Amino acid sequence: MRYYLRPKSLFVAGLLLLGVFLLSIKAEAESSESIAPEWAISEWINSEGFTLSDMRGKVVIIDFFQLWCPGCNKFSGPLMKKWSQKYSSRTDIQFVAIHTVFEGHSQQTPKILRQYVKEKKITYPVGVDNQVSGQRLPETMIRYNTRGTPEMAIIDKNGNIRFQHFGSFNPDVVEKLIDTLLKEE
Repeated sequence: MRYYLRPKSLFVAGLLLLGVFLLSIKAEAESSESIAPEWAISEWINSEGFTLSDMRGKVVIIDFFQLWCPGCNKFSGPLMKKWSQKYSSRTDIQFVAIHTVFEGHSQQTPKILRQYVKEKKITYPVGVDNQVSGQRLPETMIRYNTRGTPEMAIIDKNGNIRFQHFGSFNPDVVEKLIDTLLKEE
């Protein structure tokens, strides 16, 4: 009987080690540092407009979204609103939503976006990602190599991407990262 348990135990242990290894690779990929590329915004809502380099010295939270994205409307949009209210007294953090339209262009125009921002009472800057003629994906989306929407990126005070993730995630863990980044010089 031991003969059969041992290979089974080794198999289970191997699967567990593989799982830990894959999770560590994923965590490393999401927390790796790289210089954040400049965004390319064709129009701003709630702002005169600014560059990412203007934000040096601040933690920047970027929400890449589309109007008709279910995950954006149920997860990242409400989370951005919650965080922007929580950190509203701080001057060393900037929230930015970038409308990255890669499908359904006629239903997601800047005019419709302005109505959406007003209805949702979004107060932080919202940028319309620059659409280059002949390209399916907008410019900032390409520069950040996003996989779709919602996708969130967190940039530290030195301009490094410290977190970038497509889809939902544990907000409490990411909020701790934000708090850590705010303490850094």
